[in-house]
Amino acid sequence: MNLKTLTLGLAVASIATFSFAKPLTYTIDPTHTATVFSWSHFGFSTPSANFSDIQGKIVVDNAKPEKSSVNVTIPVSSINTNVKALDEHILKADFFDAAKYPNITFKSTKVETKDKKNFKITGDLTIKGITKPVVLDAVLNKQAEHPMAKVPAIGFNATTSFDRSAFGVGAYTPNVGDKVTVQITTEASIPAQPAKK
Repeated sequence: MNLKTLTLGLAVASIATFSFAKPLTYTIDPTHTATVFSWSHFGFSTPSANFSDIQGKIVVDNAKPEKSSVNVTIPVSSINTNVKALDEHILKADFFDAAKYPNITFKSTKVETKDKKNFKITGDLTIKGITKPVVLDAVLNKQAEHPMAKVPAIGFNATTSFDRSAFGVGAYTPNVGDKVTVQITTEASIPAQPAKK
């Protein structure tokens, strides 16, 4: 191997390493993302509901996971409790006041690594114009090429809980439970770039 070949090989290796190490920005797939929340109903049952059409970005830094981030927007109007009258009521002023506050947002402020698959993601949750810190316990399901779309993809599950009254949606507490438990599942991918002409 001559010097020219060795130099070229090292250059290619350096580029490959840099490409792998740089942060990757994934776009959330709303068709494979759900936020399901549950609460106590007078102590008799634990109903659940979900939001859909969730939009956002997940930035993943594999070399320095603590520099990763999440930014999500959830349209309140997408709520589904499986009870039409309740869906309509929840959108009103004594709950989410969706006409005035149409979106729920989450923006991460810190990512802590527990191991290669488990993370604590602290962030600012904004509901009804009120912002409070919450912590997500997140599990990395998979990070690989999507077998059908043939693009880089990633998937997580996460859980958290908080008191809804802290966000101004505390109607009917304590009979209807104040604490809300949230389960999240999401897929995200890096869209294919259009071919250059």
